[in-house]
Formats: sequence, C-alpha cells, structure tokens
Amino acid sequence: MTTSSGPSTSHFAELPPARCGELLSSHRTGRVAWNAYDGPEILPVTYAMYNGEVVFRTSPYGVLSQLGQERCPVAFEIDDVDHEHGIGWSVVVRGSSHGVTQSYDLATLWSMDGIVPWATGTRNLFVAITPRTVSGRSVKAPYAE
Repeated sequence: MTTSSGPSTSHFAELPPARCGELLSSHRTGRVAWNAYDGPEILPVTYAMYNGEVVFRTSPYGVLSQLGQERCPVAFEIDDVDHEHGIGWSVVVRGSSHGVTQSYDLATLWSMDGIVPWATGTRNLFVAITPRTVSGRSVKAPYAE
C-alpha cells in the first residue's frame, strides 16, 4: 500500500504472516493494551512466545493482574523504528488474555529465557495472550533510500 502526504510519498507494506511470527519470536519487549477498570491502559512487558501465545510475567497485585483473572480483550504490539534512515515496522496481536494455570506449562515457562520482568518485586503471575489476529506492516519515509 502506498499513501501520499503532499509532494513526497511514504510507502507502507503489509508484512506476511510468517514474517510477523519471526519478529514476534525474535523480540523480547512489547506493549500490551486493554481497557482497564478506569479506562484505556498500555504498558510495556518482557515476553516470550509459547505454544503460539504471547506470554509475560507480572505481579499478582498490580494493574496487569486483571488480565490473568478473566478473559480480557487485548492488543499487543512490538515495533522497531530507525528515525535516521526513515524505516520501521510494527506487528500487532489482537486477542484475549488469560492466566496460565496448568502445572506443566508453568514449569516450562519458569525455565524459559525472555520472560524475566525488568520490574522488581514478586512477578509470579503468568499471563498469556491468545491471538485472534496477527498483522504487521513496514513503513519507509519519502527520504529513505
């Protein structure tokens, strides 16, 4: 897809599903967005892909804990932007969240790299996002070569 913004043209392109999966599997930080009790919320998390789901650890007492208590519609995004070269990409997962409760899954998740939160304190609640849709796009500024 190409969009025009004045005399120059920016280029947007849809990322194929396989590329979206590669990017999700190779990155470790993203943002989760949902409609919290007091309105829209978006927070950064460290994550890993597990059984086709985005999984992160959080505090059982913090604002993210509501995502593990009930199925909740969420969006999850990762991206990369190179301002100097005018290029970037974004991948968005839309789906629902739930707490991970199966002992086998929990044992596996505790041993995985990438899910270690940057925040301190007790972070023993695993939350998974089951994708409903995964989409991505790349962008190239008019001045990019």
